Amino acid sequence: MKLFAAERFVLSIILSLFLIDAVLIVVKDVNFDFAGYLVCVLLGGGIFILGQFYRKTGRDLRIATALISAGLFILFTLVASVFNYMFLPVHFPAIDPLLMRIDAAFGYSWPDVVTWAATYPWIGTGLFVVYGTSLIQLLLIVIMLGFTGRDRMLHHFLVTGVLGALASILFWIVFPTYGAKAYHELPLWVSEAIPMAVNPACGRELMRLGQEGMSYLTPADVLGLIGFPSFHIFMVWFVPRHWLFMAVIWTLNVLMLPAVLVQGGHHLSDIFGGLAAFAIVCPLSAWLLNWMDARSHQAGAVPDGIVPVGLSG
Repeated sequence: MKLFAAERFVLSIILSLFLIDAVLIVVKDVNFDFAGYLVCVLLGGGIFILGQFYRKTGRDLRIATALISAGLFILFTLVASVFNYMFLPVHFPAIDPLLMRIDAAFGYSWPDVVTWAATYPWIGTGLFVVYGTSLIQLLLIVIMLGFTGRDRMLHHFLVTGVLGALASILFWIVFPTYGAKAYHELPLWVSEAIPMAVNPACGRELMRLGQEGMSYLTPADVLGLIGFPSFHIFMVWFVPRHWLFMAVIWTLNVLMLPAVLVQGGHHLSDIFGGLAAFAIVCPLSAWLLNWMDARSHQAGAVPDGIVPVGLSG
């Protein structure tokens, strides 16, 4: 198997989480949708294997790197989501009251912000569309970085996303949050005026899961459990340095800030937490990549015909 050091690192995390998930599913006797998750694994694994085929045959190394990274992202998302759910019900008190006090100190109120957005339906609807572009942006960045040969940046993106998600999950296990949406109600006319990605009903369901746990785990019903920190906007750092991509994705991510608050049902503190987490994880990922690349280069463990990512542009 021909893999960069960063790809081997992420694959090792995926396999480790997979084993932990399997043990916890058996120990906790969780009702698990094996067929549903198998379809998702086959999708992610198929993309990964296709990338391996491109790399091994030398047909197109840039496409290979993009496919392998996309496959790893999908597989990691699956095992990390299951891992997160294995810690339900929560065993620690939620920190939402603290976050709401911090928000209040800044004069922030989620119901007021959502109500204002619904007063101008084109704003609320626009933020709904922007909020839904997160996955599209992720895939677009993977494809663009891979197809333009920016292997180093792509692997930095991959490792930052994986480590950031892991850190968020581990933080949430000890300091759970349900988001502002779980503690407020909205006027009925708001949901009639604009579409809502999440609403108070979603928040109450998250709170119920936190208190009671899940009875059946299926990818069709998985919800995003983590409120704090919000890691939505980390992608903007890795946008390919081309004026068109920067103009589109930077604009989307400027709008993503209010979209995360209005449509994501987050506390204002979640954004600050996400920025702080990114400020720690991004340079840590860069250091880790340099260390892994140096070790791989010294050991000669570099895929045939491929420049080590630590030495590529």
